[in-house]
Amino acid sequence: MSTITRTLRNLRKIGIKEYAHQMQYMGDTVAGTYVGTDRWGNKYYENTDELPLRTRWVDYKSKEFDPSQTDPGWHAWIAYMVDKPPTQDPILQTNKRVWEIPGHRANMTLSRGAFKTYNTTKPKYSAWEPVAKDRA
Repeated sequence: MSTITRTLRNLRKIGIKEYAHQMQYMGDTVAGTYVGTDRWGNKYYENTDELPLRTRWVDYKSKEFDPSQTDPGWHAWIAYMVDKPPTQDPILQTNKRVWEIPGHRANMTLSRGAFKTYNTTKPKYSAWEPVAKDRA
């Protein structure tokens, strides 16, 4: 949570419409410079005047966002692993290498499409099956 002076300063910088959008989806107000957009339409911003580790943020395109829909280069930039965003660093740009898979494969964890392992070896032990004798 931020102070009232910081909130009012950001309200003056970003306007009422963007202020309402940020309060609804992020719960805080931030003002900064636009850095770039990824292939899903998520917008990335930076403000070096903020507190440490609060200088970069993402504005997801849809309110039902999936964190797996973030490019690896943008994730590295948001997590402070690299200094330059993927728009400025040729190593982090996607679809530039022949071995990259085109498109996106969503994270299927906890769904019917999730990867499930199976065992192909014969078990060393068999389960005990009780035998009940008839009572006389």
